[in-house]
Amino acid sequence: MLTINFHPFQNLETERLLLRRLNPNDVAEVFAMRSNPEVMQYIPRPLAQTKEDALAHITMINEKIDNNTGINWGITVKGEETIMGIIGHYRIQPENHRAEIGYMSLPEYNGKGYISEAIKAVVTYGFEQMNLHSIEAVIDPGNVASEKVLLKNGFVKEAHILENELWEGKFWDTVIYSLLRRNFKP
Repeated sequence: MLTINFHPFQNLETERLLLRRLNPNDVAEVFAMRSNPEVMQYIPRPLAQTKEDALAHITMINEKIDNNTGINWGITVKGEETIMGIIGHYRIQPENHRAEIGYMSLPEYNGKGYISEAIKAVVTYGFEQMNLHSIEAVIDPGNVASEKVLLKNGFVKEAHILENELWEGKFWDTVIYSLLRRNFKP
């Protein structure tokens, strides 16, 4: 079985980005993402109603890091303190050497290649630091932008599962994309 240890926490750097640990100072940006119906359109989770909801989300993320059950980074443009997104590994399956990647960003940063750049860093971390065999992404089939960024980063469609998640009285389909370590090109 895979041993997971996120200590000490490792920042990740790309050409344009610094991925760092979230902290309470990020509450405004986390609230802006998690309360925005456009950002949350394809994520079957409740919208944040207050900054306390956003702070609880940051606390949950950091508890998962502390307990070695998940890791997320705040995405910042180098030289800027404020985050423009969140990305990380969760639903880690140590027995299968597999984890799920998830990400979101503020709309004003979309279309600039930042998420693709962050995905490369987080996937590299997953394969090289966590020793994963495969990484999956589970998305709504209507999320065309997410599908494009996953395909651009070498993920392949594994499955389209019909009406497998119930949220607010509606059954949602999910699509699973994955990347195997042997197919990863850093």
